[in-house]
Amino acid sequence: MATLLLIRHGQNDTLGKSLAGRLPGVHLNEVGKEQANRLGQVLKDLPIKAVYVSPLERAQETAQPIAKAHHLPVKVLSDLIEIDFGEWQGQEIKQLNQHKLWNQVQENPSSICFPDGESFHEAQKRIATGLTSLNEQFEDEDLVVCVAHGDVIRLAVAYFLGLPLDNFQRIKIAPATLTILHLRKNKVFFGPINYPMDFPEFRVDR
Repeated sequence: MATLLLIRHGQNDTLGKSLAGRLPGVHLNEVGKEQANRLGQVLKDLPIKAVYVSPLERAQETAQPIAKAHHLPVKVLSDLIEIDFGEWQGQEIKQLNQHKLWNQVQENPSSICFPDGESFHEAQKRIATGLTSLNEQFEDEDLVVCVAHGDVIRLAVAYFLGLPLDNFQRIKIAPATLTILHLRKNKVFFGPINYPMDFPEFRVDR
């Protein structure tokens, strides 16, 4: 059971402007590249065992400095990919704000399925299943980096802490930040980085 270091990709030019979703060709901007390099420096002395990423370029570019510092390959894990926003993918947020469905996305996301895309329930199940499977491949002392997307990490944290899906957006995950999950049977440790591990404990009975 590994300790999972969940990292949101660095900044890019679509953040706060449009839903990039799964569009190809969205790369880190200069700020994002600096953030990625800083992550590589911050994590270089930790005994990281593996680096997994979303298939999208901005996640892979964020992972590269971390992997390079540890002489590890970057392994693509499809379950870490961004939510499928369907018809909304690539649209500007100021335009989406005019849709009635946008308010439901903010206030009652558990009821939402994006037009021709994924529901939040489907996305959360995909992400939780993928991280659980990955977690079981490692030992308790192993540190495993997973570079993904803001909503992906929020959905994962909400699931493993047993939070209602409608509350997942209350969790704040800024670009190029680190969220730590250590999963054990019936327990979840969640907190800021501190190695050796010293996390506040949340017990989740399942």
